[in-house]
Amino acid sequence: MRTLGNILWFLFGGLIGGLAWTLAGCIWCITIIGIPFGLQCFKFASLAFFPFGKDVVYGGGSISFLANIIWLIFFGWEMALSYLALGAVWCITIVGIPVGMQCFKMAKLSLMPFGADVIS
Repeated sequence: MRTLGNILWFLFGGLIGGLAWTLAGCIWCITIIGIPFGLQCFKFASLAFFPFGKDVVYGGGSISFLANIIWLIFFGWEMALSYLALGAVWCITIVGIPVGMQCFKMAKLSLMPFGADVIS
C-alpha cells in the first residue's frame, strides 16, 4: 500500500501540494527573520510529496516550544482545522480512509512543526 499510495497521492495532488510548500519555503527564506518558518515549510513539502510510510516524531526544547506557540497563534490552528476537515471528508468512504489518515498526519505537523522530525 505504501508504494501505490504514494504514487496515487503524488499524481492526484501531492505534486502540487509539495511544490506549493517548496515555493512558500523559498519565499519565507528571502528574509533572515523568515528562515525558521521557511525551514518548516520545507518540512511540510517533504511530507506533502510522499506521506505514506512516514511519521512525525516530536522532540525539542524550550526554544521549539516558544516558536510553536507563535506558529500556532498565527498559522497553525487554521492549517490544522483545514487538514482535519479534509481528513474527515476523505474518511467518509472506506476507500478514502488511507488518504484521510495522511491528512490527519499533516494536521498533527501543522499544529506544532518546530522540533518535529519527519522520519521514514
